[in-house]
Amino acid sequence: MKLSRNKMLLVSFMLFSLFFGAGNLIFPPFLGQNAGSHTLPAMLGFLATAVVLPVLGVVVVARFDGLDRLGQQVGKRFAIVFTLLIYLSIGPGLGIPRAASVPFEMAVAPYLPEGANTTVWMLVYSLAFFLVALWLCMTPGKLVNRIGHFLTPSLLVLLVFLFVCFLFRGEVNVAPSQTAYDAAPFLKGFSEGYQTMDTIAALNFGLVIATTLGSFGMTEKRDRMRHTVLAGIFAGTILALVYAMLSYMGMCSSGVYAIQENGAWTLRCIVYQLFGAPGAVLLAAIFTLACLTTCVGLINSISQYFSTLFGKLSYRQWVLVMTGFSFLVCNLGLNAILSISIPILNAIYPVAIVLILLGLTHSLWVKNRWVYSLVVAGTGTVSVIYALDAAQLSLGAVTELCRKLPLYDMGFCWVNVAAVMLAVSLLLGLVRRERA
Repeated sequence: MKLSRNKMLLVSFMLFSLFFGAGNLIFPPFLGQNAGSHTLPAMLGFLATAVVLPVLGVVVVARFDGLDRLGQQVGKRFAIVFTLLIYLSIGPGLGIPRAASVPFEMAVAPYLPEGANTTVWMLVYSLAFFLVALWLCMTPGKLVNRIGHFLTPSLLVLLVFLFVCFLFRGEVNVAPSQTAYDAAPFLKGFSEGYQTMDTIAALNFGLVIATTLGSFGMTEKRDRMRHTVLAGIFAGTILALVYAMLSYMGMCSSGVYAIQENGAWTLRCIVYQLFGAPGAVLLAAIFTLACLTTCVGLINSISQYFSTLFGKLSYRQWVLVMTGFSFLVCNLGLNAILSISIPILNAIYPVAIVLILLGLTHSLWVKNRWVYSLVVAGTGTVSVIYALDAAQLSLGAVTELCRKLPLYDMGFCWVNVAAVMLAVSLLLGLVRRERA
């Protein structure tokens, strides 16, 4: 079976909108502003974790018919625990609240009257935001059309309009890179891509796309896989182009504006320079559309999974729970949410990357029961230790030992451990075959 061009475009737009949310707007321009003259290698590293790995993740999860089945290659307990961590981190714990706090702090808070109570305004804005998300999620069968026909095209038109205006009217002054990007800009950009949360989100969205294709009458797994790959390639291409535009604007502004506390302020400065105070309307529209589509997709997919896993509550009841909890968390503020997210992402992102890579090469390890368990265990252990260390929580001698690993300071010590664990598991498999 082959989908029509229109339906294929709808699925691709839906996948793009699921990925493109809060972090995808604020991190590329911030990267460009900080990387300055080293933006190109930094952006290549960013694209690896913010485009390539997410697309591969969607394909792998679709191949295994869900994240839980992919996780079962490691073990049943791991599958349950890791799947819950993924859903909670990209959902009500971090991802969904961030989707509501970013547009407020970016396009509403800076334009409030002097002396206005931002806490109260945040409550009002986030309440309206989540009520709209709740309304959209209550009719999941209409999401593809609403997102693909209106929300995503509108967002893309606004982003392209902003970029074209910057090309003709933007103030350009490229500064040298900040210290963090001097030594290894590619690796720094690679780790910055963690904060988009797209690779771990892909472990959720793969099943969403496969289910959407099934709703179009596509029953053969081979057909679903082929169209999932096509949708991933198309959505990934759009993501890469949008990231390139945003990072370019950040790079060109690196010598114009002082480094701000997050990328939301970087974009605000750019828009204000182009359009003045009226630019707040454009900014609010861009951020709200981007964050709303991602928020809706996350609430929808997570509620579907939890209603299956915990059958006592229906899909609609889980939507209410997810929306209500996310509303409470988002009122912590953007910087607080970002400070919480970084150590959590440092801990689980490498495990997600390893799972995706092992899933892509599954045929090589299918007869070796050691590969998944040892590689994931080794990667997870050092990732947690590094994340705790980055959060100023040392485990004493264990942390000191890990600090001696190559690439530890850059956050990539897990690569060495994963390679060693893979070699050990292959050796164990070889010994077992010889004994048999």
